[in-house]
Amino acid sequence: MELHFPETTLDAVVSLPSSKSISNRALILNALAYSDLPIRKLSDSDDTQVLLQALDSDSNSFDLGAAGTAMRFLTAFLAKTFGEWTLTGSERMKQRPIKILVEALKSLGAKIEYLEKDGFPPLRIWGSALKGGEIKLNAGVSSQYISALMMIAPYMQEGLHIQLEGEVISRPYLEMTARMMQDYGSKIEYSSQSIRIPPGNYKAIDYSVEGDWSAASYWYEVLLLAGRGTLLLQGLHKESYQGDSKVLQLFELLGIESNFLPEGLRLNIVGESPSSFKYDFRDQPDLAQTFAVCCCMKAIPFHFSGLQSLKIKESDRVSALITELHKLGFLLRQENDGEQLIWEGKTCHSDPLPRIATYEDHRMAMSFAPVALLRPLFIENPQVVSKSYPSFWEDLQRVCTKAKTS
Repeated sequence: MELHFPETTLDAVVSLPSSKSISNRALILNALAYSDLPIRKLSDSDDTQVLLQALDSDSNSFDLGAAGTAMRFLTAFLAKTFGEWTLTGSERMKQRPIKILVEALKSLGAKIEYLEKDGFPPLRIWGSALKGGEIKLNAGVSSQYISALMMIAPYMQEGLHIQLEGEVISRPYLEMTARMMQDYGSKIEYSSQSIRIPPGNYKAIDYSVEGDWSAASYWYEVLLLAGRGTLLLQGLHKESYQGDSKVLQLFELLGIESNFLPEGLRLNIVGESPSSFKYDFRDQPDLAQTFAVCCCMKAIPFHFSGLQSLKIKESDRVSALITELHKLGFLLRQENDGEQLIWEGKTCHSDPLPRIATYEDHRMAMSFAPVALLRPLFIENPQVVSKSYPSFWEDLQRVCTKAKTS
């Protein structure tokens, strides 16, 4: 897809997609509660639809494609669901580690085997009652492993006590899981390095999903790079379960004011950009790509840390950012095996018409798309946005009224 939106003044309303993270947790909790009640405003993203289809299926074998959350959550869910199950996914999925979760489940009584490479999908699972008890988990790899265990914990014979070891990354996602479990009737004792969940049951409840703050980040970026105008974002909650709601405060540092009105969240540019930007993204890793692109295009040197989980996402996002931003003329470097990403303001010759590779990663496509407000570029494999935001390109073209796409 070729994109260029020259001289665009923004004045538009965007109805944001529902949160994929909340939708996927709600589907698992609804299933564990044996609820017949529908989940309102469920995400229409690929990841959520893959999980929904698996939970509604009569099959015992599931190809989850690139849906990482579905892979982690279903591994735990099926481990306590009687039957023999097979889980597989895309080639990239087969490169994304799952050993920490599988070994934890085995220690709690699950029977799981790796069908190809040790520590990675595909998996064969023999579902049965799980004993539960106490486990220790490395909390610095992926919060999804921990959330997957938390959600099935009430159905373990002894409940579950998780001791979190090391630095906890993506903590807001664990807090989201805990709050949603409590919504569904579970009891939880949650502290900084310990989670206790006694045996129990979930109750069926009427649940509605809020809008996606991660998706909102791209519209903040659009407004910042456009440099003029206003946007109204609909569907967001001021008191949100999502850690990525921090995007509101972070973009305030870059000069965008956010005001909650009855009709939605109004964004306006009110300030100047800072001379540099430093932030630890351990709690909001999905925002890192947005801010890396934003800061480069606005000539704001940056030092980002807390990025260790980005290596096992849909792509190795740190390496991907370095490669693709080089095409735009920016020389970035990583430190500490990708835990830090740094741009000191160094530049190089850019490609005349950059072709941005997306690595089967929806966030690569959406974070680079706003660059088209400043210069033309190609986005390869633009369909990857369906993973979390299927209507992104339609919304972008409508908002940027002078769009030229092919």
